[in-house]
Amino acid sequence: MIPKIRIREIKKLNLEEGYLIDGFPSVGFTSAIATESMIHTSKFELGGVIDSEAFPPISVIKNGKPNFPTRIFVNEELKVGIFLSYLTLDQSLHRITAKTMLSWAKKHKIKLIVSSVAIKSPNGDDEEIIGIGSTDSAINKVKAAGLKVLDHGTIPGIPGMLLNEGSMSNQDVIVIIFHIKGEGPDFKSSANLCMAMSKLIPGASCDIPSLQKEAEKAEIVIKEAQEESKHLKDSMYR
Repeated sequence: MIPKIRIREIKKLNLEEGYLIDGFPSVGFTSAIATESMIHTSKFELGGVIDSEAFPPISVIKNGKPNFPTRIFVNEELKVGIFLSYLTLDQSLHRITAKTMLSWAKKHKIKLIVSSVAIKSPNGDDEEIIGIGSTDSAINKVKAAGLKVLDHGTIPGIPGMLLNEGSMSNQDVIVIIFHIKGEGPDFKSSANLCMAMSKLIPGASCDIPSLQKEAEKAEIVIKEAQEESKHLKDSMYR
């Protein structure tokens, strides 16, 4: 049985002709840290939560309040929505997660979805940012942002599914490919990713000094969420 993913919006949203950022972690936690930094820098508000019977049942406590581990943040002035998640989803959920994201983007008439994928760099000092688009229009946006376009390669997981489905439905999707040192949170790669996203999304910005503080705080919360959900996932995905 294919698990269902539910999106529960807590307010009416106006993101027409706007942007959606995929903040689900792939390798490591860089995407979650970069998107969390953008949320704090550009004054986003909670717009909804994402939940599923297939997600580990945990609550993330922040500032004394319970939070779903996967949430939607919005900045209606910038017309940007962010799917922020502290959960690294099992690959069995990647396809349905990508399709849910695309369906939500269509509902809100989003013009561009921005996702990302990490590549481990042997020495950790490769800072080149590469992009790939789902359509000719998306590829042109990658070039206009000054990013190198990927000619050959493989994009796994949720970003790969977003590209494939976006190409079929003519939905502009851009996947940013960045380098990381290893598994854990990495301030430098988070900063590089955040800056690349801000080049593609007008008005979005990254406060680099605060990014380091946010990276340190997010690292603690993300690691706790990963640890708490690990044994739950082992039993759920058998």
